[in-house]
Amino acid sequence: MTGRHRDGLPYAPVYRRVWDGPARAEAERIDLAWAEWTVLYSLGKRCFYAMAAWDGPRPVIVEDVTGEGLEERMREAETIRAIRLVPPSLVRRRRLAAEVRGRVVEKGRSPGGRAA
Repeated sequence: MTGRHRDGLPYAPVYRRVWDGPARAEAERIDLAWAEWTVLYSLGKRCFYAMAAWDGPRPVIVEDVTGEGLEERMREAETIRAIRLVPPSLVRRRRLAAEVRGRVVEKGRSPGGRAA
């Protein structure tokens, strides 16, 4: 409880209203669950926001009107980040290795080079 007072008048307790309490609690829960993100709830827009804490060329900020939707957007952003972090040369090597394995199996040979 907070109160009001003026000089010469007695202290009068007033009710302190917490705006959008459940949504703010949901934002705090998400913030604690996702270590690499900072999660906020906007009272003005009634929307959840998450800002990524990792380094990158530009900031990553996602938003949604529900907590579940925000977590989905966060997963999508992390997936995109993971895809971009794989070096292109490694992707090409894996693709080439898969093609070579496919050719060996098609010709009826084992990976060791002997006839099946």
